[in-house]
Amino acid sequence: MWISEIFESVQGEGRWVGVPSGFIRTSGCNLRCVFCDTPYTSWEPEGTECSIEELLGQISGYRAEHMVLTGGEPMLVPELVPLTQELKRRNWTITIETAGTVFRPVVSDLMSISPKLKNSIPVGTSWETRHDQRRHRPAIIRQLIQEYDYQLKFVIDQREDLTEVEVYLSEFPEIRSENVYLMPQGTEQSELASKLEWLRDEAANRGWQVTPRLHIELFGNTRGT
Repeated sequence: MWISEIFESVQGEGRWVGVPSGFIRTSGCNLRCVFCDTPYTSWEPEGTECSIEELLGQISGYRAEHMVLTGGEPMLVPELVPLTQELKRRNWTITIETAGTVFRPVVSDLMSISPKLKNSIPVGTSWETRHDQRRHRPAIIRQLIQEYDYQLKFVIDQREDLTEVEVYLSEFPEIRSENVYLMPQGTEQSELASKLEWLRDEAANRGWQVTPRLHIELFGNTRGT
């Protein structure tokens, strides 16, 4: 597996925000979000080849009981399936962070899906068309929410993005509103705080949730946090 980083911190987003967690971040992605906060796993992927045994050895001393598999796009990695099986055998609680464009029969306690809206398209780059064509895979989304406990996290930059979220969710009436999270776009604390102010009201009016980006609030937009 091509691994970008392994570290122990707290979950910064979603249902289990604040929970002490280990993180295994794969490198490589089939999308190129314009606001990607881990460009070293997508735009300019970098990492080290690690076996499952090496990964398990590196996390063996972690105090956390929750493991987050993230990227990049971890679901691109075939070895993710046996890795999740081994993690569960060792009694880890597993979250997988994915854009919902690839399916693999992994073991996961929470499938954390972040569908990519139009605000993610890298307009004017060589990736514009490829990204736009790949970012929405309805059949994959349906399979994920049918087979796993799930949450959907939508990155919101402007109020206009909320209309697109409503249209998106109308395509999937089976999605429970309490599993929908709005997350502010940004990598600076002041920007995140400003957007959270109006996002809370917008989410409450629709029966949705809001998630902060706690890791950025605590540590800034830095690696290994």
